[in-house]
Amino acid sequence: MSRMIFVNLAVKDLPRSIAFFRALGFDFNEQFTNDQAGYMVVNDQAAVMLVSEPFFGTFSDRTIADTGSQIEVSNAISADSRGAVDELVDEALATGGRPTKPASDEGFMYSRGFLDPDGHLWDVVWMDPSAISG
Repeated sequence: MSRMIFVNLAVKDLPRSIAFFRALGFDFNEQFTNDQAGYMVVNDQAAVMLVSEPFFGTFSDRTIADTGSQIEVSNAISADSRGAVDELVDEALATGGRPTKPASDEGFMYSRGFLDPDGHLWDVVWMDPSAISG
């Protein structure tokens, strides 16, 4: 059975968050996007649901993390090349994202990260296919 994954992230300003990720090249499934949540397509098996904080609060009785000072999740997304890592992170920084730690270059793997407008951590990673055995 092929499973899908849906990551749900609480956001303060849903239209701002959707605009930010659209600027990074992500598409949204309008059938599942409304004034409470945006269905951001990663690929056929993965999606990110950007959920307004009031609606997200109905998912649990636990307190929503203050992403201005706390981390609740680290999101990682792959890129096709080292250059694509830099392009995506540079675009994120140019459209309202904030920098995180410096790039990490392990030779076989290269990554950089950013914080989205709501403070969620995103790492963009490229791995050298020739370094993967199997």
